Amino acid sequence: MINFKNISLQQIKSKLQVKKPWDNVIIFLLNVLIAIPVFIIIHQNIIDPEWPFQIDRILLFIALIVVIQLILRALRTIIIVCIALYLIALIYGSTFGNYGFNAVFEDYRSMMYTMLDDPNPQDIILAKLLPFPNKSKILNAIDYSNPKVRNFALMATTKNFRNIKGYQQYRVTIQSFAVFKEIKDRWNYVNDPKGKEYIASASESIEHFSGDCDDHAILMAACVRAVGGTPRLIHTGGHIYPEMLIGSKKDLETINYLIKEVLFKQESKGKEIHYHIDERGQIWLNLDYTARYPGGPFMSEEILGALTLN
Repeated sequence: MINFKNISLQQIKSKLQVKKPWDNVIIFLLNVLIAIPVFIIIHQNIIDPEWPFQIDRILLFIALIVVIQLILRALRTIIIVCIALYLIALIYGSTFGNYGFNAVFEDYRSMMYTMLDDPNPQDIILAKLLPFPNKSKILNAIDYSNPKVRNFALMATTKNFRNIKGYQQYRVTIQSFAVFKEIKDRWNYVNDPKGKEYIASASESIEHFSGDCDDHAILMAACVRAVGGTPRLIHTGGHIYPEMLIGSKKDLETINYLIKEVLFKQESKGKEIHYHIDERGQIWLNLDYTARYPGGPFMSEEILGALTLN
């Protein structure tokens, strides 16, 4: 029979705090998951001393691992409990179709990729923009409810990127990219009649996939709108091109990864993602015919006007 009177409080604590081998494994894995993004952030914001063989970066990463490991070991018990609760929540989310393991993996992967390959933003101050030229004619030309336009857009989403799995939240964006790809592969640039500004409707341009920049922008905007996206047209000194709303900076992390590593891997290899940020912090991606992938380089002209289709 155990004599509890002879067991000190310290002995009870020591028995409850027996370290298990898997504790160290969990702590180390957590250390790596934290250390990698922290290292990337520090790496991008410090001056490179240009040491041979990147020794400075190696020493920095080792130092981060050591410091984080010490902190995690000091908070071992609390961390293990929090991880257990977190895993239970993820199991529940995965089982019932909410935020689960796959969503965590995609978010972490997108965040890491964006840190390594930072997109290139440009601001647009909407308050300073001028009235959009031929606004009423262009709005009438964007006939996204026309059956020809709608049917073409549906065909594009069936032909391109139909089997992309795991990005249900970005289905409309992926389908809009499918429309971009189909139009890009078909478009033939043809000037307007000499001395006349000819504005073709989307249902007209879809017959031959030919026209100038405003015809392309109108067709792209109509097809994106036809599949549920939010497009807008940007007017410069001598050019009009389409953009589409992709959401917030958080959404950009995933979109950046999708473009560079899933949907337009070859076209965007070694390239940057270009986008505009409006006054409300919303991000708009370039869909110009001059770009080989969504978010391709802008034509270097001053922005004079913006026309959004809500």
